[in-house]
Amino acid sequence: MGCVVHASCLVEAPGVIRHHQGNGLIIGEAAGRPSERAKALTDMLIAAGFNASMSEQIQRDVWYKLWGNMTMNPVSAITGATTDRILGDELVRSFVTSIMLEAKEIGARFGIPIDQDPEDRHAVTLKLGAMKTSMLQDVQAGKAVELDALVSAVRELGQLTGVKTPYTDALLGLACLHASTLGL
Repeated sequence: MGCVVHASCLVEAPGVIRHHQGNGLIIGEAAGRPSERAKALTDMLIAAGFNASMSEQIQRDVWYKLWGNMTMNPVSAITGATTDRILGDELVRSFVTSIMLEAKEIGARFGIPIDQDPEDRHAVTLKLGAMKTSMLQDVQAGKAVELDALVSAVRELGQLTGVKTPYTDALLGLACLHASTLGL
Protein backbone atom coordinates (compact mmCIF):
# COMPACT_ATOMS: atom_id res chain seq x y z
CA MET A 1 0.00 0.00 0.00
CA GLY A 2 1.31 3.43 -0.88
CA CYS A 3 0.54 6.82 0.58
CA VAL A 4 1.36 10.36 -0.44
CA VAL A 5 1.21 12.86 2.41
CA HIS A 6 0.30 16.49 1.82
CA ALA A 7 1.01 18.24 5.11
CA SER A 8 3.41 20.87 6.32
CA CYS A 9 4.92 20.13 9.72
CA LEU A 10 7.91 21.30 11.70
CA VAL A 11 9.95 19.28 14.16
CA GLU A 12 10.39 21.77 17.01
CA ALA A 13 12.20 19.34 19.30
CA PRO A 14 12.58 15.58 19.62
CA GLY A 15 9.04 14.23 19.89
CA VAL A 16 7.49 17.67 19.38
CA ILE A 17 5.87 18.19 15.99
CA ARG A 18 4.07 21.40 15.05
CA HIS A 19 1.48 20.96 12.33
CA HIS A 20 1.42 23.99 10.04
CA GLN A 21 -1.21 23.11 7.49
CA GLY A 22 -2.70 20.33 5.37
CA ASN A 23 -3.88 16.86 6.27
CA GLY A 24 -4.13 15.28 2.84
CA LEU A 25 -3.41 11.60 2.32
CA ILE A 26 -3.60 9.81 -1.02
CA ILE A 27 -3.86 6.02 -0.62
CA GLY A 28 -3.24 3.43 -3.32
CA GLU A 29 -2.14 -0.09 -4.03
CA ALA A 30 1.48 -0.54 -5.06
CA ALA A 31 0.23 -2.58 -8.04
CA GLY A 32 -1.51 0.57 -9.22
CA ARG A 33 -5.11 -0.60 -9.27
CA PRO A 34 -7.95 0.33 -6.90
CA SER A 35 -8.89 -2.31 -4.33
CA GLU A 36 -11.34 -2.91 -1.52
CA ARG A 37 -8.42 -2.82 0.91
CA ALA A 38 -7.38 0.65 -0.30
CA LYS A 39 -10.98 1.84 -0.14
CA ALA A 40 -11.38 0.53 3.42
CA LEU A 41 -8.18 2.26 4.55
CA THR A 42 -9.22 5.49 2.86
CA ASP A 43 -12.61 5.36 4.57
CA MET A 44 -10.98 4.78 7.98
CA LEU A 45 -8.64 7.74 7.48
CA ILE A 46 -11.56 9.96 6.48
CA ALA A 47 -13.43 8.86 9.61
CA ALA A 48 -10.32 9.79 11.64
CA GLY A 49 -10.44 13.33 10.25
CA PHE A 50 -7.93 13.18 7.40
CA ASN A 51 -8.58 14.56 3.95
CA ALA A 52 -7.95 11.15 2.39
CA SER A 53 -8.58 9.96 -1.14
CA MET A 54 -7.97 6.75 -3.02
CA SER A 55 -5.68 6.84 -6.04
CA GLU A 56 -6.31 5.06 -9.30
CA GLN A 57 -2.52 4.90 -9.78
CA ILE A 58 -0.42 5.74 -6.72
CA GLN A 59 2.76 5.81 -8.80
CA ARG A 60 1.44 8.90 -10.61
CA ASP A 61 0.75 10.64 -7.29
CA VAL A 62 4.18 9.70 -5.91
CA TRP A 63 5.91 10.95 -9.08
CA TYR A 64 3.99 14.24 -8.98
CA LYS A 65 4.99 14.89 -5.36
CA LEU A 66 8.59 13.93 -6.11
CA TRP A 67 8.50 16.34 -9.07
CA GLY A 68 8.37 19.26 -6.62
CA ASN A 69 10.29 17.77 -3.70
CA MET A 70 13.32 16.74 -5.74
CA THR A 71 14.12 20.42 -6.23
CA MET A 72 12.71 22.32 -3.26
CA ASN A 73 14.27 20.01 -0.66
CA PRO A 74 17.91 20.04 -1.80
CA VAL A 75 17.88 23.68 -2.89
CA SER A 76 16.54 24.70 0.53
CA ALA A 77 19.10 22.47 2.26
CA ILE A 78 21.96 24.10 0.34
CA THR A 79 20.72 27.69 0.65
CA GLY A 80 18.90 27.66 3.99
CA ALA A 81 15.99 29.39 2.25
CA THR A 82 12.29 28.69 2.59
CA THR A 83 10.32 27.70 -0.52
CA ASP A 84 8.86 31.17 -1.07
CA ARG A 85 12.35 32.67 -1.23
CA ILE A 86 13.58 29.92 -3.57
CA LEU A 87 10.75 30.55 -6.01
CA GLY A 88 11.00 34.31 -5.52
CA ASP A 89 14.54 34.36 -6.88
CA GLU A 90 14.42 34.48 -10.69
CA LEU A 91 17.71 32.63 -11.23
CA VAL A 92 17.00 29.87 -8.72
CA ARG A 93 13.42 29.48 -9.97
CA SER A 94 14.76 29.05 -13.52
CA PHE A 95 17.22 26.39 -12.31
CA VAL A 96 14.44 24.54 -10.46
CA THR A 97 12.22 24.73 -13.55
CA SER A 98 14.96 23.24 -15.73
CA ILE A 99 15.33 20.29 -13.35
CA MET A 100 11.57 19.76 -13.32
CA LEU A 101 11.46 19.72 -17.12
CA GLU A 102 14.08 16.95 -17.12
CA ALA A 103 12.02 14.94 -14.62
CA LYS A 104 8.84 15.58 -16.58
CA GLU A 105 10.44 14.05 -19.68
CA ILE A 106 11.68 11.06 -17.67
CA GLY A 107 8.18 10.41 -16.32
CA ALA A 108 6.68 10.64 -19.80
CA ARG A 109 9.16 8.05 -21.07
CA PHE A 110 8.26 5.47 -18.44
CA GLY A 111 4.51 6.00 -18.66
CA ILE A 112 3.77 8.54 -15.94
CA PRO A 113 3.33 11.85 -17.76
CA ILE A 114 2.76 15.07 -15.85
CA ASP A 115 0.13 17.23 -17.52
CA GLN A 116 1.29 20.45 -15.89
CA ASP A 117 4.12 22.88 -16.42
CA PRO A 118 6.62 23.63 -13.66
CA GLU A 119 4.99 27.05 -13.19
CA ASP A 120 1.73 25.28 -12.25
CA ARG A 121 3.58 23.35 -9.55
CA HIS A 122 5.39 26.49 -8.39
CA ALA A 123 1.98 28.10 -7.82
CA VAL A 124 0.95 25.15 -5.61
CA THR A 125 4.19 25.41 -3.63
CA LEU A 126 3.85 29.17 -3.18
CA LYS A 127 0.44 28.67 -1.56
CA LEU A 128 2.29 26.99 1.33
CA GLY A 129 4.03 30.26 2.18
CA ALA A 130 7.43 30.44 3.86
CA MET A 131 7.82 26.69 4.26
CA LYS A 132 10.93 25.00 5.58
CA THR A 133 11.35 21.73 3.71
CA SER A 134 12.01 18.51 5.56
CA MET A 135 15.55 18.40 4.15
CA LEU A 136 16.31 21.89 5.43
CA GLN A 137 14.99 20.83 8.84
CA ASP A 138 17.25 17.76 8.69
CA VAL A 139 20.33 19.85 7.83
CA GLN A 140 19.58 22.28 10.65
CA ALA A 141 19.20 19.34 13.05
CA GLY A 142 22.45 17.72 11.86
CA LYS A 143 20.64 14.69 10.42
CA ALA A 144 21.42 12.76 7.24
CA VAL A 145 19.64 13.99 4.11
CA GLU A 146 17.61 11.83 1.72
CA LEU A 147 19.32 12.70 -1.55
CA ASP A 148 19.23 9.17 -2.98
CA ALA A 149 15.45 8.93 -2.82
CA LEU A 150 14.79 12.45 -4.05
CA VAL A 151 17.50 13.16 -6.62
CA SER A 152 19.78 10.18 -7.30
CA ALA A 153 16.78 8.00 -8.20
CA VAL A 154 15.59 10.55 -10.77
CA ARG A 155 19.09 10.77 -12.25
CA GLU A 156 19.20 6.97 -12.52
CA LEU A 157 15.78 6.89 -14.18
CA GLY A 158 17.08 9.49 -16.64
CA GLN A 159 19.96 7.18 -17.52
CA LEU A 160 17.57 4.24 -17.96
CA THR A 161 15.22 6.21 -20.21
CA GLY A 162 17.90 8.02 -22.19
CA VAL A 163 17.00 11.48 -20.88
CA LYS A 164 19.99 13.75 -20.36
CA THR A 165 19.92 15.34 -16.88
CA PRO A 166 22.56 18.09 -16.69
CA TYR A 167 20.52 20.24 -14.30
CA THR A 168 19.59 17.30 -12.08
CA ASP A 169 23.25 16.23 -12.09
CA ALA A 170 24.33 19.73 -11.04
CA LEU A 171 21.81 19.80 -8.20
CA LEU A 172 22.86 16.34 -7.03
CA GLY A 173 26.53 17.26 -7.11
CA LEU A 174 26.00 20.47 -5.16
CA ALA A 175 23.71 18.82 -2.62
CA CYS A 176 26.04 15.84 -2.07
CA LEU A 177 29.05 18.12 -1.62
CA HIS A 178 27.08 20.29 0.81
CA ALA A 179 25.94 17.28 2.83
CA SER A 180 29.42 15.78 2.82
CA THR A 181 30.99 19.05 3.96
CA LEU A 182 28.55 19.13 6.88
CA GLY A 183 29.15 15.44 7.70
CA LEU A 184 25.57 14.51 6.80
